Amino acid sequence: MRDTSRKIRAVQRAKAQRGERLGTRAPYGYRKDENVKGKLIVDEEAAAVVRRIFALCAAGNGPSQIARLLRQEKVLCPAMYAYERFGSRHMGLSLDKPYNWEKSTVAHMLESELYIGNTLNMKYSTKSYKDKRKIEHPREECMVIEGSHEPIIDRETWDIVQRVRQNRRRPTKIEELNKYSGLVICADCGSTMVLHRAHTMSASYNHFTCRTYKKAGTDACTAHYIRECILDEIVLEDIRRVTAMARKHTQEFAAYICDRQSAELRREIHRLELELSGMKKREAELDAIFKRLYEDSVLGRITMEQFQTLSASYVAERERLKTSIPQKEREVAKLKATVSGADNFIAKAKRYTDIRELTPELLRLFIEKIVVHEKDVKWSKHASQTVEIHYTDIGAVGNMDISKSA
Repeated sequence: MRDTSRKIRAVQRAKAQRGERLGTRAPYGYRKDENVKGKLIVDEEAAAVVRRIFALCAAGNGPSQIARLLRQEKVLCPAMYAYERFGSRHMGLSLDKPYNWEKSTVAHMLESELYIGNTLNMKYSTKSYKDKRKIEHPREECMVIEGSHEPIIDRETWDIVQRVRQNRRRPTKIEELNKYSGLVICADCGSTMVLHRAHTMSASYNHFTCRTYKKAGTDACTAHYIRECILDEIVLEDIRRVTAMARKHTQEFAAYICDRQSAELRREIHRLELELSGMKKREAELDAIFKRLYEDSVLGRITMEQFQTLSASYVAERERLKTSIPQKEREVAKLKATVSGADNFIAKAKRYTDIRELTPELLRLFIEKIVVHEKDVKWSKHASQTVEIHYTDIGAVGNMDISKSA
């Protein structure tokens, strides 16, 4: 039994390394290609539902709200759809509940890279042939095949949804979603700010206050009070200003963003790349050392006890590197994205030429965070208040002097 299990695992790993999809069923939104084994093609009927789910999430709805809406509209759940369309039976299929969308199903779909055309192989495993409980592996330990099939969701929508999912959005007590959820930050304590709404208040009095201040009072922080309608005006005006600069003065805007990238940031990237190179070199050295030790053990040059003693520290170091290298790669990629973000921002600005209102999608597309400072005179209606808007890919953008940039 053990040998059979090892052979099956070896076959599965070989398939994964060749880029073949290991799943037996086509995921919701796709169907199997009858002409090419293992290939997925888009099932347009279900794909339309997938696109709607992502659009609803990008607009600020969470998995629970989306699942409830799909149930109300009597959209067949994935298990029932597969049964009616393809005759396949899934676990959890209930013929009595054809529209039984669960929030966990929606959440899983919103996090699945399948919908942007990627296949993640070796995501799950079991401890042994005796213990069949599934172990889920982090993405860096999976075999990722990018572009393995046609995507249903474009990358831009995917990125917006992932940012929304990172800031778990909850409806207020009066069932209204806060489109700024997770984006508005207190300049002094760094906590997210809380939106206050009530039936007895006019919408013009909806306002943000610092979460720390709300919980711990003035000893911990101050209110940083700002009305939502005022913040709407500030953010909308600034998005229009910055996107207009990006469209009308493309070269100057790109040069301004690049010039603003500090030498310190570039030095940090270089330092991290050197560290990463050293870690990869050490990983290769450890593989070679371990291989030599194993050969010495097999050939009888050293005893099994000696092999286990000598290899223990190398194995531990190799495992640490296995975790550290992907983390370091992500750090480098994030910093590089910051340096080269101007092109991405300009491309988005050119697609949005007539911005008339703030929507959750627009905020998630352009804004990374909004930092609110305390007023120069607290609680004063007329005192000035600084609001810093940090844009995705490029950070905060000041008043660019075109004459100097040209």
